[in-house]
Amino acid sequence: MMPAAPIQHRPGPLTENFYNESNEAPDVAFEQSLRPPAFDDFCGQQKVKDRLMLMVEAARLRGDVLGHILLSGPPGLGKTTLAHIIATAVGSKIHITSGPQIEKAGDLAGVLTNLHEGDVLFIDEIHRLHPSVEEYLYPAMEDFKLDIIIDQGPNARTIRLSLPPFTLVGATTRAGMLTAPLRSRFGLTDRLDYYPVDELTKIILRSAHLLDVEVDSPGAQEIAVRSRGTPRVANMLLRWVRDFAQVKADGMITAPVARDALAMREIDEDGLDEMDKRILEAMVHKFGGGPVGLSSLAVAVGEDSSTIEDVYEPYLIMQGFFKRTPRGRVALPSAYGKLGLRPPRASSFEQPELL
Repeated sequence: MMPAAPIQHRPGPLTENFYNESNEAPDVAFEQSLRPPAFDDFCGQQKVKDRLMLMVEAARLRGDVLGHILLSGPPGLGKTTLAHIIATAVGSKIHITSGPQIEKAGDLAGVLTNLHEGDVLFIDEIHRLHPSVEEYLYPAMEDFKLDIIIDQGPNARTIRLSLPPFTLVGATTRAGMLTAPLRSRFGLTDRLDYYPVDELTKIILRSAHLLDVEVDSPGAQEIAVRSRGTPRVANMLLRWVRDFAQVKADGMITAPVARDALAMREIDEDGLDEMDKRILEAMVHKFGGGPVGLSSLAVAVGEDSSTIEDVYEPYLIMQGFFKRTPRGRVALPSAYGKLGLRPPRASSFEQPELL
């Protein structure tokens, strides 16, 4: 029986090539987006950038294929953007898929056999790969071999296919969910952290230039302060403030215009939106400040527990509004202060009462 059928590439959303056949430039959609196209244009994450640039330069000097790279961190910090930049830096095509889209080994085989030497394969949410699929990925990463099982039962046999050397760039928002065997096969593991206000301000000014929006530095900083340390949020808020300025002002984004625009979206000076405040109110008013379990909190605010854990909770914890304990989430004095309440005298804070 011929092995072609199980490894035939299935066209569709599994892979997406953002480069044309000549490898000369990104397509128009990517070029017109706000993603920086090169390391020099990427603002922030300097340590991560330095390590990636060193790896790219070393591979270029050796004439070798770049090693596998794992990028982790909260959503919207630039993991996908860095994958595109890496592909551009090594002059290769990038193929994009995600863990949930690769449902079985045949899907992975279709993706891998479509690669050429030096190509970059970007797998987003790589921690969501099925364990059986992950097993096929190990020899592909280490030896550039793919073992395909043909037939079933007594007639089953394995065929080993050779793959061209390629670079796997994995991205995950939950690095702790990666299995140890998969993590150990990456040559470099880097975590992206939230951005400070000054770097977000630079990102907003750059995005405003690309969008042909007039914004002064105080206006950009006002947006940056409320962007939750995340470039994706900053660019989203910039678009909203642009629309507000065009309708309610003269088109120029200043600090007062930005404040009014974001107040209309119920985003306060700490970057908290309506759902953030509902979470804090539920913890304080419905659960007495905690401890409260994630599932109970999710039911109280009418939101999915995974969304609270992945989207809202990291920023609220980073800002010191509550903390995780073995018994559940506990509101801290700053949460009471945010709601205009006096913190109770409670030993659960494990710190002196703030007056």
